[in-house]
Amino acid sequence: METREVHRNEYTISTDKDKLDILSIHKFLANETDWAHGIPINTLQTSIENSLNFGLYYKNKQIGFARIISDYSTIAYLGDVYVLEEYRGKGLSKWLINEIMTHPNLQGLRRWILLTNTAEWLYKKFGFTNVSNPEFYMEKHDPKVYKPKAKNHTDKT
Repeated sequence: METREVHRNEYTISTDKDKLDILSIHKFLANETDWAHGIPINTLQTSIENSLNFGLYYKNKQIGFARIISDYSTIAYLGDVYVLEEYRGKGLSKWLINEIMTHPNLQGLRRWILLTNTAEWLYKKFGFTNVSNPEFYMEKHDPKVYKPKAKNHTDKT
């Protein structure tokens, strides 16, 4: 897939994986979010390798991120969206979501999925709504997946 890059003053949005500051993304997701709290860096790296990523930069500093999981023909999942707190209120999250929603490889999809308990106002601007038939949706969710497992002290290995 072709790398895309757009600029607005000293800000850049890029889909170039090589530009991503994995340590910065990990620091934010692992420490500042409920949804990925404690995520191991190798898990994050694997998720990035298998996603379409959007890095948001001020000059060359990573200040935001989002990723898409998709088959590029019928469905896309939008996840791990953030903008560092000191850069919020400048329209950057709206710009980031707009660049995602208008990406050429993400057009004509039947369904977009997003799980969020914050910034509903932002996503509604791009056509996201509450699930109309929640009784159709199922999930297998393990919110403790990133928490260290307690060692069994009776284990003799």
